[in-house]
Amino acid sequence: MRFLFLLLILLAFPIAEIWVLIELAARYGWLVLAYLVLVGVLGWRLIQDEKLLMLGRMAQTIQAGGTPIKALFGSAKNLIAGILLILPGVISDAIAVILLLIPAGPKVPADAANEPDFVSRETRQQDAGGGTSNHGGDVIEGEYRREE
Repeated sequence: MRFLFLLLILLAFPIAEIWVLIELAARYGWLVLAYLVLVGVLGWRLIQDEKLLMLGRMAQTIQAGGTPIKALFGSAKNLIAGILLILPGVISDAIAVILLLIPAGPKVPADAANEPDFVSRETRQQDAGGGTSNHGGDVIEGEYRREE
């Protein structure tokens, strides 16, 4: 019974997409075609940008102490939204917008919100342990030795 219901939904979706496109084309004419082309280009751009940002996002999540699965799901969500934007149809575009509005980014701890991006977890742990650090200036503490 469940399988039949899912099959009915899968068959009804393209029919509903075509029906909505025909109704909108009858009402707005060539603007629907311009909309479909514009949204298709935006979907393609989203996929291209997500391919470039996926590894960086995963590395940033790992560095922040999170699991890469969360970043992977966020990237997969954006890739699926891009594919839905490329597909011609208003219903699939609405689903893509809903997917894009769902937040998937890592939550930043309250104590790390005011620190610069270049501060590592080890530095924060040293600061919590009583060590001193200069986060406000351009001074990097350490030893220097020149070898020629």
